[in-house]
Parts: sequence; C-alpha cells; structure tokens
Amino acid sequence: MNGGLLVAGTTSDAGKSVVTAGICRWLARQGVKVAPFKAQNMSLNSFVTREGAEIGRAQAMQAQACRVEPTAHMNPVLLKPGGERSSQVVLLGRPVGEMSARGYHGGRQARLLGTVLDSLTELRATYDAVICEGAGSPAEINLRRTDIVNMGIARGAGLPVLVVGDIDRGGVFASFFGTVALLAPEDQALVAGFLVNKFRGDVSLLEPGLEMLHGLTGRRTYGVLPFRHGLGIDEEDGLRVSLRGTVRESAVAPPVGEDVLRVAVCAVPLMSNFTDVDALAAEPGVVVRFVDRPEELSDADLVVVPGTRGTVRALEWLRERGLADAIVRRVAEERPVLGICGGFQLLGEHIEDEVESRAGHVDGLGLLPVRVRFAREKTLTRPVGEALGEHVEGYEIHHGVAEVTGGEAFFSDDTGHGLDGCRVGQTWGTHWHGSLESDGFRRAFLREVAAAAGRRFVPAPDTSFAALREEQLDRLGDLIEHHADTDALWRLIESGAPQGLPFIPPGAPA
Repeated sequence: MNGGLLVAGTTSDAGKSVVTAGICRWLARQGVKVAPFKAQNMSLNSFVTREGAEIGRAQAMQAQACRVEPTAHMNPVLLKPGGERSSQVVLLGRPVGEMSARGYHGGRQARLLGTVLDSLTELRATYDAVICEGAGSPAEINLRRTDIVNMGIARGAGLPVLVVGDIDRGGVFASFFGTVALLAPEDQALVAGFLVNKFRGDVSLLEPGLEMLHGLTGRRTYGVLPFRHGLGIDEEDGLRVSLRGTVRESAVAPPVGEDVLRVAVCAVPLMSNFTDVDALAAEPGVVVRFVDRPEELSDADLVVVPGTRGTVRALEWLRERGLADAIVRRVAEERPVLGICGGFQLLGEHIEDEVESRAGHVDGLGLLPVRVRFAREKTLTRPVGEALGEHVEGYEIHHGVAEVTGGEAFFSDDTGHGLDGCRVGQTWGTHWHGSLESDGFRRAFLREVAAAAGRRFVPAPDTSFAALREEQLDRLGDLIEHHADTDALWRLIESGAPQGLPFIPPGAPA
C-alpha cells in the first residue's frame, strides 16, 4: 500500500483535524504505517519536534494518532498571526520572516508549492499512507490560483479528496453540492465524496438526502459520524468556552478531596498554546475557565497568564481591562499566579522588544525579578528538568530571552542548576509549554496551589494525561471504524478517486 487522501471541509472547523486523526488512528490499528500532512497551517497553537522544528499542534496530535514522531515535513508551512493582516511564516519548522496577507497570497504562497510537494513526496516514500488535511474550504475561489493546501496539493499529488461537512451547523447538503460545483473540472475529478460530521438523531432520516446528493453529484457519502462531546483536541483556531469538554469527557470523576480548585485563564489577545491548561482540566475537581474581566479573578485559586504571540499587546490589554491591577493585588496577597511563555515575560520588570511589537522599552508588571530582551532568533527546544521533586518535560517557542536577577529557578537539572523560569512566593513563571502534562509535577504544583489557596483539594493519584489523550484518539478511531465505510475508504486511499465522476456546473469562474 502506498496511498494518500486529502480530508477537506466545507468550512473551517468542520472537523477536518479530528477526522484526519481518526482515519490515522484507524489505519495505525490495522498495522498500516501512516503519517499526517498539512501543507499550510494557520495557527498560534504550535509544537516543537525532537529535531527542533515548529509545526502545528494539530499535526503533532495526528502524528500521535499514527503512533509516530512528528516531523517538519508533516506541516511544512505554518503561519502564526501577529495581527489582523500579517503573520510570521514558519518554513520547514523555522521562521523566515513576517509577511502581510496580501504579500503572501500575492506570490509567496504559490512559490511554496514545490516545497510542500517535496515534503509530501518524502512522507509518501517513507510511509504506506499519508492522510492530508486541507484548510478552510477547497471552494475559496478567490484564493484558488495560489492554493497550496487544498485542491492545489490534491492536483499536484493526484490525491483523492473527501469533503467533511458539519451537519450540526445546518445547510450541509447545500454546502456539499456548492463545494463541488464551484471547482474546476480537473479539481472536481478528484473529489470522491463526502463525510457527514456531528450528526444527532436517527440516521435513517438522513438517508433520503444522501441519496438525492448522490443523484445530484454522482458522489457517495462515505459515512455519517455521530455528535460526540470532548473530541476537539489541539484545535488550530478559536477558543473553547470550557476546556472541561476537551479532556475530562474521557474520565469525569468527582474531586478526591473536599474542595474543587478554580483556575482562571486570562484570555489575552493572540493567545498561543492555550492547550497548556488542558492537563489542568483533566484533573478531577479542577475547574478551568477563560476570563476577560477583573472580577472573574476574585474567586480563582490559581490565575494563569498564558502564552501569546503579542506580549506587549497582551500587557496593554491586561492594563486596559483592569486585569493587571487585579493580578498585582493577588500577588501582594500571596495568591497563586502562573505565567507561561509570553505570560511569564509580562510578569517581569521590563521588556526590550525591537522584534515582535517593535515597541522598544516597555515596563512589565514588576512581579518577578526578570528582564526580557527579544532576540531575532527564535528559541525552539524540547527541555527536560525537575521541579518540586518531580520530573518535567516541556517545549519552548519564543523570541524573548529572560534574564532572571532574583527569586529561585522554577525548573532545574538533576544537580539543582537552574534551567528556566522564576518563582517568588506564590508567583511562578516559565517559558516551558506543556510542563503540566508531566503528571507528577502537575500533582505537586496543584498541591502547592491548594495549600496557598486554603483549599482542601487533593489531586487524583492516578490521572495520566498521556493515557487520556490515547483514549481520546482511540475514540476518534472508533468513530471512523464504526460509522464510516472503511472498505470504501481503504479503496479510496489505495487506488485514488473513482474514474468518471461527473462534472457539476457551473464549475470555477473563468
């Protein structure tokens, strides 16, 4: 077997990422050596591979579904928004500069098609099958000329295309038909059929519509996936209202101790790696919520200031909303505050930034003895250390270089030498993303927070974040195995789109 498939969607957030992960896990369980691929990803939720390359977290999650190590080839182009009209371009895991949307779509994107096809070729030479994820909709006719992630990559590599539609939003039949009908004949020839996502109710009531869709388009539906809570893991964009549905759906349990622990996460602009708090939400008795008003911090036992692509902008936002003053009061009262990456930087004394915001010297909140200078070279590492007597692993993605002038190191090596971060009293800061996924450290940290907050909260002794993630990925694999026509999917991956698929007018505008 040496096949491939492109999972496209009628819209953003139709379920492409989780469907791709589900197909990957289903194939891996069949003994297929499979890899994920997304030519171009726009996301602030990123990850660092073992070789020090930055890719989208969705592709790292899909690699886990495949049971393989993620590499830069799985996401050769990553766009990290820095504002409404510009993004940092990360090519094969390394930043190559800032670019406006007009400049990128005006020529740079089309020139990257060769690079992304080379990465896909490398994966197809290594793996039995490569399951590719599209972006947005393949029928974005204003961008088709420079497209490298949807029909551009499908046509360049001869991939069959499966279009996913979110029926929970409504209008899925019109979306399926319209997606095909707006494509050029050469692109339509690759669209093999459809997959309905997030269906609630009796599938028999849907079948007449699926039959009519087949009659109108000549294309079959490969499955109807039921609505399931808690499967939106490592999403690219958007902000979930509650993270409890992300991880805890797999193992809902009452608190072990007498109290719950309340965590308030400041929803700063350009938030990056909001998945850092998923591991907290996985703990029985920990309630995680995102906040944007100072009064929402009053009953929190822990306040988290997360990472951000705009540290100075986030600092201004905290001050404008009164959140900065509320955090300062918390620190004065010795109530726990944790800053991660950009959140760590803005807790310091001052920031010198001629790279990200170009704002020059900016005063921080002055809560940690730390001075930050933004370097043009980005730090991309996978560090390992210890904290609170426990082993910790994480990953770093930042331009800011921290000079710690006091307090104590947050993370150290096995000899006690400080590696990263700073702690003063109950105020903590670190550049390490993902550290809370280390179970022993997370439990030790939550015990400290509970003691400082006066809560009779006890961490569960057996919560394994990695096991919960595996359980989620298996649930995605089960969705494909139980609710999709896997024999037909197998043929599609192995043999490509069926021959003789009809053209649906009007096709792409001339």
